[in-house]
Amino acid sequence: MAVSRNDVLAALDQVIDPVSGRSVVQQDMVQGLVVRDGHVGFALEVDDNRGREAEPLRLAVEAAAKAVPGVLSVTAVLTAHDGAPSDHHSHDHGHSHSGGHSAAPPPPRQAPTGPTGVEGVKHIIAVASGKGGVGKSTVAVNLALSLSKLGLKVGLLDADIYGPSVPRLLDITTKPETTDGKRILPIEKYGIKSMSLGFIIREDEAAIWRGPMVQSALMQFINQVNWAPLDVLVLDMPPGTGDAQLTITQRVAMAGAVIVSTPQDIALIDARKAIAMFGKVQVPILGIVENMSMFVCANCGHEHPIFGHGGARATAETVGAPFLGEIPLVLKIRELSDLGTPIAVAEPVGPEAAAFMAVAKKVATALETTQRAAPKIVLE
Repeated sequence: MAVSRNDVLAALDQVIDPVSGRSVVQQDMVQGLVVRDGHVGFALEVDDNRGREAEPLRLAVEAAAKAVPGVLSVTAVLTAHDGAPSDHHSHDHGHSHSGGHSAAPPPPRQAPTGPTGVEGVKHIIAVASGKGGVGKSTVAVNLALSLSKLGLKVGLLDADIYGPSVPRLLDITTKPETTDGKRILPIEKYGIKSMSLGFIIREDEAAIWRGPMVQSALMQFINQVNWAPLDVLVLDMPPGTGDAQLTITQRVAMAGAVIVSTPQDIALIDARKAIAMFGKVQVPILGIVENMSMFVCANCGHEHPIFGHGGARATAETVGAPFLGEIPLVLKIRELSDLGTPIAVAEPVGPEAAAFMAVAKKVATALETTQRAAPKIVLE
C-alpha cells in the first residue's frame, strides 16, 4: 500500500502539543516533510526556549507517523528557532497593568558544548572546499575507498543536504533501515559504510529546509547512525563556509580536514577561505588536493593545463599545509563516477586510482601522527 504526504499529515494532525493544546500540523510545526517509498522524514520545529523539553513530543509525532499503514521508517528531527514566544507565555499587548510588573526575563541559554567524538569511531575527517564544482565529492568517495583498501574500516557521510552526490557516485538506490526505529543502519557497498539524505529523498527532489533543520539532520546522521566500529569516518562537506560547516566543526571532534581545489586562482581563493575557517576552530589541515590538475588526452596521452597547474601546491606552501597530490582531469573518472563505479574500485591498478591511493596513504600517515590540540572556538 503506497503512503502519501496527506496520509502522514492526517496522522500527525492527531498529535496535540501539550503546551498550546493544538495539533502540531495546525501550528505548522512539521517542516520539510518528505515521503518516499514508505520512508518518511521531517523536522518538528519548536520555539527556541523549549529545546530538548520537546523531545517527548518528537517521539509522539514519530510514533504517529510510524503507525500509518505503509510506512517503513521515520526520521524525525527536533529543531528550534528564535521565533515569537509560544501561546502559553504572557504578553503585554499595550494594556496597562496594576503594579507595573514586567514579564520575567527568559532563562539564560546554555552555552554550547564543545566538539565531541562518535562512539566507536577513531578518526573523523572532513573533505571540504571553499566552493562547489571542484570535484570534492568525487575526491571524498575515492579517498574513502582508497583508505578502505589500506585495510582501514571506513565510513562516508554525505553532509551536503542540498546537493547530495554519494547516492549517484556509489549507485545506491536502496533505503536505510533502522533498529527499533531509533538507530539508522548505514548502507554498505564496496567495503565502506555510507549515509546520505539522498538515500531517503528522490534524486530530483529538493530538500527545502532552513538552517536549523539542516543542522539537526546532520547531527542526527553523525550521532544516530550505527557507524561503529570505524577507523575513519569521512565527511563529504557542503561547499562553502556557512552554518552547516560551522555546526559540524564546532560540534564534532575532527582529526583534520582535506581541502580540495582546482588549480585556477578563483578556486584557490575560496580554498583559502575554507582553510581559514578550519583554522578558527582549530581543526588541523591534513593537506590540500589539486583536483582536475592536468587534462590527459585519451588518444595521444599529452597533458594540457586547462585550469592551470601547480596552484594548489603553491597555496599549500603559502599557508604551511601539506600538499597531498594531484588528481588528473580524465574523462574516465567522470564516466565511471556517473555510472556509480568509482575509479578506485573500477580500475584499481590504473594511474588514476594510484593518484587517489597516494593521497590516501598521506592522509592515513597524518592520522597516525597528528595530535590535535584541545578544541577552542575563536570569536572575533
